[in-house]
Amino acid sequence: MIRITEIKIELKDAITLELEKAAILNYIYDKYRIKKNDVQSFSIFKKAIDARKKDHVIFVYSIDIELPYEKNLVDKKYPNLMISPDSAYHEVEMGDKTLKHRPVIIGFGPSGIFSALLLARRGYRPIVLERGLDVDERTKLWDHFKTTGEFHEDATILFGEGGAGTFSDGKLTTLVNDLRSRYVLEALVKHGADPAILYINKPHVGTDILKGIIRSIRQEITLLGGEVRFHSKVTKLEFNEGVLSAVIVNNNNRIETDVCLMGIGHSARDTFTLLYEQGIHITQKAFSVGVRIEHPQVLINESQYGKFHTMPNLGAADYKLSYKSNNGRGAYTFCMCPGGYVMCSASEPNGVVTNGMSESRRDGQNANAALLVNVMPEDFNSDHPLAGMYFQREFEQKAFQLAGGSYKAPLQLVSDFLNNRTTQKVGSVKPTYEPGYTFVNFKQFFPEYIHQTIHEALLDFDRKIKGFAMDDAVLTGVESRSSSPIRINRDDTGQSNIQGLYPMGEGAGYAGGIMSSAIDGIRQAEMIIKTYQKSH
Repeated sequence: MIRITEIKIELKDAITLELEKAAILNYIYDKYRIKKNDVQSFSIFKKAIDARKKDHVIFVYSIDIELPYEKNLVDKKYPNLMISPDSAYHEVEMGDKTLKHRPVIIGFGPSGIFSALLLARRGYRPIVLERGLDVDERTKLWDHFKTTGEFHEDATILFGEGGAGTFSDGKLTTLVNDLRSRYVLEALVKHGADPAILYINKPHVGTDILKGIIRSIRQEITLLGGEVRFHSKVTKLEFNEGVLSAVIVNNNNRIETDVCLMGIGHSARDTFTLLYEQGIHITQKAFSVGVRIEHPQVLINESQYGKFHTMPNLGAADYKLSYKSNNGRGAYTFCMCPGGYVMCSASEPNGVVTNGMSESRRDGQNANAALLVNVMPEDFNSDHPLAGMYFQREFEQKAFQLAGGSYKAPLQLVSDFLNNRTTQKVGSVKPTYEPGYTFVNFKQFFPEYIHQTIHEALLDFDRKIKGFAMDDAVLTGVESRSSSPIRINRDDTGQSNIQGLYPMGEGAGYAGGIMSSAIDGIRQAEMIIKTYQKSH
């Protein structure tokens, strides 16, 4: 097949899938003198929006096409035309070392799901231990929490089937250029995701669709001989002379294993503590702290797409912004959720944590994103490996107290933030955070280096997106779980200082989102496959 890139199509010519395909084919017929009847197969490889010129927003495509005279076209050295590179995932060869017991996976978030799926497909029959509940039960408990404000560990949106990503925008973007990403996307499509995620530039699923997909993947793992055990919290690791021998679940259930892939989330603080106490090598890691900012989604649409913002095939617009302060700090937007909602993501009692979520349609009134400032290990004032975790917890408990308890969140309008005053009432932007909010002055909450950097960033971002610092845009805090505060050290074989223990994913400090976590889970599963034969 050959790949043709930089195919530019007007928005009006791509309102439907049929019109889109016809416009692309007509483009290549004209430009490359390809005859209609010669096209043997055709697929879109990449689709992006080019909105650099607000008076001329267009779609840009790369396609793969099969023709009987591909070599002739390539030999003509047309610009933007080449032999299609191999983008398929290739399985690794199986090793010959004996695996005495079934592999164990801790956590059923993205890294756990995709390491389990790969191992199950290769016949290793993994046992997955998930401390939380299945997606249906955790949804019921989450709805109960929103209604009553009664905290329960199993009611958080950070633990359980699918991990924190289950209640998120389901963004599938990654800065990692890795063919394993194709494996992830194809698995999601197989289990119910829109096939368009295979080629759109910024794919997402949405929490409403993601729940069913994760449930379906779990069923495939089970059908292939794997197990997913919920309410199964690992409370101890057993190892002899630095070699893993078993994991203890819920304090009394012992599971012997040679290998354990540890895909704990970035909020598994009790497990972080357990690992530290058992001598697993952990180091501090930088992360970020800040707030969620909400705007009217229509403001973002108009800013990004200009007069084309009502075109139905564009959908809700997003943004990604960054700023470097003279104080050396960086500020940036993260996990932007078009048409989304601000979520309560507390994982411990008496703490407030915010996060963002969108459904597949992204049709909520507000856009929201994290507005974060980098914090470094030197800010923790301690060399303890878990100092970053304690640093996060201090912010979260302070936010809980400042907002008066009941898991309400501190809230301030942007105009009041910039003018150092406590908000008295909300304006046109209605906060979406549940179970409620309390007006505060974040000047009394954040240290000066965070507050000042956010202040400067708001003004800078307003120059990039007109209205970003609108008076009644809403700031809700605290956003403290952008990434893990630790890294569980691993060597070139993927193992920690305990042989057989394979840290992976976001909680271990090796990823930052659904895709990168899933890719890391696949990479660690490959380490097992390359070393061991499947157990019988």
